[in-house]
Amino acid sequence: MNPSVFGSAGSPVGALVAFVAFYVIQRFGELAISSQNARLLLARGAREHGREHLPMIIVLHTLFPLALVAEVLLLGARPGALTPLWGGLFVAAQGLRWAAMRALGDRWSTRVLVLPGAPLVGHGPYRWLRHPNYVAVVIELLAAPLMFGAWRTAAAFSAANLLALRVRIRCEERALADAVGRRAPA
Repeated sequence: MNPSVFGSAGSPVGALVAFVAFYVIQRFGELAISSQNARLLLARGAREHGREHLPMIIVLHTLFPLALVAEVLLLGARPGALTPLWGGLFVAAQGLRWAAMRALGDRWSTRVLVLPGAPLVGHGPYRWLRHPNYVAVVIELLAAPLMFGAWRTAAAFSAANLLALRVRIRCEERALADAVGRRAPA
């Protein structure tokens, strides 16, 4: 463990503050991009699907940094030997998320907004993955807490996220199938 990153005696407080600041700034930045893109999509005739499950996702991403802070500060979670691995996975997840956002361009949104008749995106990470942004979130919600030794947060939020994604991906698949006139996967 590098004391310059995690403070004296391995305390992760400085790194935790930096991480939470990064996370919050990133999420607000994504919300700004999403809001702008949503306005453009709706103006072009996009239809929204699955609005009822969005609050579940918002709550999940709002509670995540709070749970991480609580586990580190109140339960004494500390980084372990695998911290560099988890950090590398977290960074890779950020790259995958930004590649997915870039590939979707102004069609990326936190809401399920679909332009009827628009072709599916098949470039960038979408060449290999059906839902690269969601893969990035799965990796992020596992790796980020484990960088700090917060295994409870990693387990709880990974499980909650998988439940949320089950709902979200089914909704998105149905919406996309309707928009391009094909059958949604079961």
